Amino acid sequence: MTEHPDLASLQRRLADFAAARNWQPYHTPKNLVAALSVEASELVEIFQWLTPEESARVMDDPGTAHRVTDEVADVLAYLLQFCEVLGIDPLAALAAKIDRNEHRFPVPDDRDRRRGAGDGRGAGPADQQADS
Repeated sequence: MTEHPDLASLQRRLADFAAARNWQPYHTPKNLVAALSVEASELVEIFQWLTPEESARVMDDPGTAHRVTDEVADVLAYLLQFCEVLGIDPLAALAAKIDRNEHRFPVPDDRDRRRGAGDGRGAGPADQQADS
């Protein structure tokens, strides 16, 4: 089994990579978040005209799977660099956000489920993000 590096070591590698090329002056929060947005858009572009069924099978095609994997890596790299520059612990931030969402959106009880709560017509993941 392949050993995966931890988040801190990946952030250090990204910082060292940028430092070796003297890119730190360009790695401002504004520039990094813009680059993050561009890379996320490149990921969206792969899925743009696919049906839901096609999108679920996107990793079946090796060429497309490689593109998706590369874009995910780009998004994560810029997100980690952005967090490093601003001093954000991304895992702590995610854990805190999950905690808040668990309180904001409790699991519906059986009565709510029978009435249709949680059937996709109410507050879902997209609403959670919009309300953040």
